[in-house]
Amino acid sequence: MTPRRAKFPSAQGWLRWALIAVPMVTAMPRAHTLAWVLIVVTLALSIPMPWIQDLGARTPSAVLALAVIASAGALWVVLPGSWASVAMFSTTFFVVLRQSPVPIVLAVALNAALITAVWVIRQDPWESALSTYAVLAVITLMGLNRRTRLARIEQTELALARAQTATEEHARAAALAERARIARELHDVLAHSLAGLSLNLQGARLMLVRDGASPDAVAQVERAQKLASEGLAEARKAVAALREDAVPVERTIADLLAAYRLDSGARADLTVEGEPRELDPAVGTALVRAVQEALVNTRKHATKAEVDVTLDYSAGSVALTVADRQGRRPPDAPAAGYGLRGMSERVALLDGRLESGPGEDGWRIHLTVPA
Repeated sequence: MTPRRAKFPSAQGWLRWALIAVPMVTAMPRAHTLAWVLIVVTLALSIPMPWIQDLGARTPSAVLALAVIASAGALWVVLPGSWASVAMFSTTFFVVLRQSPVPIVLAVALNAALITAVWVIRQDPWESALSTYAVLAVITLMGLNRRTRLARIEQTELALARAQTATEEHARAAALAERARIARELHDVLAHSLAGLSLNLQGARLMLVRDGASPDAVAQVERAQKLASEGLAEARKAVAALREDAVPVERTIADLLAAYRLDSGARADLTVEGEPRELDPAVGTALVRAVQEALVNTRKHATKAEVDVTLDYSAGSVALTVADRQGRRPPDAPAAGYGLRGMSERVALLDGRLESGPGEDGWRIHLTVPA
């Protein structure tokens, strides 16, 4: 299994952090004891920000963002003239952009409460508070607009990917239909002609033997009959090859994972180790069916879980590992279902070995078959 490496923070991650850290630094010269405490807390909370990919809609990132808004807003309350509001509003923008509705409502409500607190403490005219509320409304609308645009772009990309998949499937179906037509022509014309030729040559040989023909003549007819029989065998092999559609196992598995990504929107990666080679049809079928069954179980028991598949070619065997990433250890299955039982029987017929059960952060299936 290829190790998963921590990603280097993106440019957006660094920008998100800078919009928090810079206002804190500018507030330091005027800071008193309470302000220093809030600055330190805000900077400490901002440390993970660059590594949170796009502030994804997950509970830890939502809690962290709301804590940053609260601490930065509190600093703005105790130092009204500081740039702490920049940290508060920028974090709110990213919450609106990426989070689910509940954190968005909490963030906007928290901002409104902090704006009201500043207005009450400073006893400014109501027009000042109204302008700040307008800034909050603009930031919220900008985040919602950007969120809608990103969703449309994602839907467009998904539609294009599905259209491309459909086009590839249509092209593959057309190619299979043409191969089936050629196979029928070979079988109906060439194979039948060679079979008739072989029978006629056999009859001619028997007639020559009956009439006492020379051994050279009989040998020539026997050689012709042998060539006709070999040609018939090759024609039948060609027909079988045309009807089989020999697609590499790794490509078939990659297509299954692509379909899973389109359906669930979750990551699904295939890692191929070793040198890929042509496998026995029974082995290839067992591997593909194992991936299909694993993805069915993931869709049923761990919706939108990420999936890692490893196909390892080694000397004399091939190993397949399918692991979904649920983020927790799943409970033990009370009994093997029909799908897992059928998979185990198929692997056993190939003298292979199947292991299935809960892992550290999801369900794991591992099988090894001779190949």
